[in-house]
Amino acid sequence: MNAREVLELRQRVRRALREVFDGRGFLEVDTPVLATEVLPEAHIDPVAVSVDGGPPTHYLQPSPELLMKRLLAAGSGPIYQFARSFRAGEIGRLHDVEFVLLEWYAPAATLDDTVPLLEHVCSAALGSAGIERLTCTDAFLAHARVDPLAATLDDMLAAADRAGVDLPDSLATAPDGVRWDRAFESLLAEVVQPRLGHGRPTVLEAWPRSQAAFARLDPLRPEAVRRFELFVGGVELANGWEEETDRTVLAERIAAANRIRVADGRGSLPVPQRHLADHGSAMPAGVGAALGFDRLAMLAAGADSLDAIRCFNSRTA
Repeated sequence: MNAREVLELRQRVRRALREVFDGRGFLEVDTPVLATEVLPEAHIDPVAVSVDGGPPTHYLQPSPELLMKRLLAAGSGPIYQFARSFRAGEIGRLHDVEFVLLEWYAPAATLDDTVPLLEHVCSAALGSAGIERLTCTDAFLAHARVDPLAATLDDMLAAADRAGVDLPDSLATAPDGVRWDRAFESLLAEVVQPRLGHGRPTVLEAWPRSQAAFARLDPLRPEAVRRFELFVGGVELANGWEEETDRTVLAERIAAANRIRVADGRGSLPVPQRHLADHGSAMPAGVGAALGFDRLAMLAAGADSLDAIRCFNSRTA
């Protein structure tokens, strides 16, 4: 596609998404790209920025989550945003240092409320019909012959070996929990994910507790969390969860993410105190989700890389 065709495609997809969210009563918002806090996540490296020539004091936001949640705590109601986002070291066919996320927050919503919204998003942007819901148990049993909600470390390592998934030698001395998570993540990326979302989009839900991120525990299944990911044609398109709003639990999750970062040799990140302060009674329960807008545009174009549907990337801008 030439530059004009790329711009028209992106406008067409963005317009379709705005119609979906505006029609459901969401407000479109803008939040700063540059902020003094960042949300520590185990496998995401933010870009630190020096302001006025001093030491790094700010971060280019990996997602607009922190500041959108400040709006939620201030009573914004349901909101969405097309946000410029930045993650260090992420360059490839489906990744770049700078990219666009469509992120939204729906107070009082549940996962069951969110699936029809995801179906509407895919229909509007991709022309798809219907949506499939799979639990992690069902998907992993079908494609990796292991149930991650019941599997021991030995079970996960055996499944990885059966599937021909190579795990780094350095994991041999890592804590058992880290080894289990790496086996799960490798099986998902190399064995399960490529088989999801063909024919119709797939929502993968009921994730194991160690993969909670900031999702709340499932009150009916204590071994699972209310997290989901959306796949189309084997591509991870979106992820989200029913939000954990308890400040103490959130602080524990952040500390756990920093421990993983230290174990990986990437160092801990400062605890976002204002973000924690926003949680508690002022933070509404509900669903938050982030969708890769560039990936969605790529799928809408029938392309196989982000570069096909962008006029610039971090290597050429």
